[in-house]
Amino acid sequence: MPGLRSATLGFFYRIGSRNEPAELTGISHFIEHTVFKGTSRRSAFEISVEQDRLGGNLDAFTSHEETGFAIKFIDDQLEAAFDLLADMLIHPSFDEKELRNEQRVIIEEMKMTDDSPEELLGELFSKELFPNDALGRPIAGSPKSVKSFNRERTLSYHTENFCAGNLVIVAAGNVDHGQMLKLAEETIGARSRQFRESSSETRDPRAAAPIFIRQKPDLEQAHLILSTPIVGARDERRYAADLLTNIIGGGVSSRLWQKIREDRGLAYSVGASNSLYRDCGVFSIFAGTSPDTVGEVVDIAVAELGEVVRNGITDRELTLAKQQARAAVLLSLEDSAARAGALAQSEVVYRRQIPVDETLAKIEAVRTDDAVDLAREFFRTESIGFAALGDLTGLVVDRDRLAI
Repeated sequence: MPGLRSATLGFFYRIGSRNEPAELTGISHFIEHTVFKGTSRRSAFEISVEQDRLGGNLDAFTSHEETGFAIKFIDDQLEAAFDLLADMLIHPSFDEKELRNEQRVIIEEMKMTDDSPEELLGELFSKELFPNDALGRPIAGSPKSVKSFNRERTLSYHTENFCAGNLVIVAAGNVDHGQMLKLAEETIGARSRQFRESSSETRDPRAAAPIFIRQKPDLEQAHLILSTPIVGARDERRYAADLLTNIIGGGVSSRLWQKIREDRGLAYSVGASNSLYRDCGVFSIFAGTSPDTVGEVVDIAVAELGEVVRNGITDRELTLAKQQARAAVLLSLEDSAARAGALAQSEVVYRRQIPVDETLAKIEAVRTDDAVDLAREFFRTESIGFAALGDLTGLVVDRDRLAI
């Protein structure tokens, strides 16, 4: 992206919470935190100073399937940015005192989730959706598991899993590919580059269909989720799935937004989204509403799913969803951080770069029948899950109420 004076550099690992054994739940997230706490060359304070000097835009995240670190900087600072990230991620010191401090920080982070109704409901519902799979466990782990992450355990897991074979290095912006290769070769060198195939690659978990209601009477609003299984990230039907989801609840012109918020004023926040993993996916409708209107919102949402199954979608709706998706793809190309994230996602999930033109062509090729066929396959009464959190005394949601 030669027109920019900025660049984004990212180190992304094909390791996330679903790769962890149960007794080490949360250790990837713990490592994401603790690599900032010092290396053999830098103290935690020196890492902070260098981060601020480069612009202060160093972000990290852990998901179910990857752990990523990305820094945005002025284009003439690539070497310094590369050295900082590589030092943190390849040579963390994992000092015992710093680990204990970060354990307390992460436990406080868990308390923040408990205080956020949307996040808390999402975490509780994931456990019900995937009761026997790592996808159902919290990414951050539990206070008990986090307290068990001493230096020996942390260093061992880091050495085995946060290795060159699981690493994807990306950059976008005003960067030179040859310089990137040189820096990577000097830094990674002869380290093992063998990809470690994780056990999650061969599993095919399917989301359950729980009905889960949790009382939390101190909340002013009630929060709810409706879910069904959907295709996974590597399924070619994912383009149709995304367009279907946009039509149902992906924007302000979507069916749910118009019928629940605009026509009836029942919610401020309402929508639909897909969580696509390598081998499975979850379609979700979410809303926050008054406790006494939860049933009405549920009925409208279920009726809308049934409407799609029985009567399909219109050409006009599909065209609008395609235009929305096309705009999202093209607008993201103007930001180096978004571009770097897309590069990483292609390598981590698909093991190849998917050209923009291919993505746009796949979006444009989706037909109304493709989207409706997905709805008829996955929007089934026995597949619908429901969760709600709030002051829900007297709320009754059973399988009959969720009938498509």
